[in-house]
Amino acid sequence: MALALCYCGCSSYLKWNLPRVRAANVSGIGSSRLQILQRVDEELRKGNEREALALVNDLQGKPGGLRCFGAARQVPQRLYSLDELKLNGIDTSSLLSPVDGTLGAIERNLQVAALLGGFSAWIVFGFSQSQILYFSLGLLFLWSLDLISFNGGVSNLLLDTIAHIVSQKYHNRVIQHEAGHFLIAYLLGVLPRGYTLSSLEALRKEGSLNVQAGTAFVDFEFLEEVNTGKVSAKMLNKFSCIALAGVATEYLLFNYAEGGLGDIDKLDKLLKSLGFTQKKANSQASRSASALTL
Repeated sequence: MALALCYCGCSSYLKWNLPRVRAANVSGIGSSRLQILQRVDEELRKGNEREALALVNDLQGKPGGLRCFGAARQVPQRLYSLDELKLNGIDTSSLLSPVDGTLGAIERNLQVAALLGGFSAWIVFGFSQSQILYFSLGLLFLWSLDLISFNGGVSNLLLDTIAHIVSQKYHNRVIQHEAGHFLIAYLLGVLPRGYTLSSLEALRKEGSLNVQAGTAFVDFEFLEEVNTGKVSAKMLNKFSCIALAGVATEYLLFNYAEGGLGDIDKLDKLLKSLGFTQKKANSQASRSASALTL
C-alpha cells in the first residue's frame, strides 16, 4: 500500500483537528470547505455519523469537498518472509512487540521513591512497625481496588500524566502515534471523529478511567459487518492497517515502537472473534504492518 509515503503531513492533520477546524482569512473554496466541515462537525456532535459520512462522500471531487479523503488505494497484500523484511530494514520483533520503556522507567522510579520515602518517614517520624504495616496494607488495598474496579485505570492515569509532564519525547511520540491512526484512516476513507492525547484528556472527555490516548472513527460500516460475523477482506485489511498505523508511524520515525501494544491486542482479539487461528491472526497483522512500512 506504501502509505508510509503519505506520512509527511501526519502531525499537522492532528493540529487540523478534523472536523473541528478554525480558519482565518478564508474565501472562495476555502470558505466553502470550512462551512462543510462545520456541518460535518455539527452532525457528529448530534451523533448522526451516517449523515456526516454521507455529507463527506457526496462532496468528493466537488469544489469545497475534503481533499484526499479516501484517496489511498489498497494493493494486494502478501506475507513477506523474515529475510525479505530484514532486507528492507524491518525488524518485526520491534515493530509488533512494542515495549513502553518510558512508562516502565517512570513506574520503577516511583516505586524506588516510595520505598525511600517510607524509609525516610520511618527514620524521621519514628513510625512503629505496626504503623508501617498498616500503611503498607492500605496502599496494597488501594492498588488492588484500582486493579479490580478500574482495570488499573488510576495507575495508568498517574503514569501517563507524569510521563507527559517530564518527558517531551513521550509527549511527542504519543502525538505522532495518534497522528498515524488519524492520517491513515482519513486516506482510506474512514472519517475520524475525535482523538485524545492523554489519559487525563480522555477522562475529561469520556468520563472513564479505562480510556487512554486514542483516535475514534465513524466505523458503523465495519461494526455492521463484524456483527454479522463476516467481514470482507477489503474492510478487514483497511481496519487492520488503521489499527497498526500508530505502531508503524513510530517505527518509521524512530526505528522502533514503544506504544501500540493495546492496538495489537485489540486487533488480535477481533481477528480471533472472527474465527482466525493465532497463526492466521499473526499473518494478518504482519501483512498489514508490512504494507504500512515497506
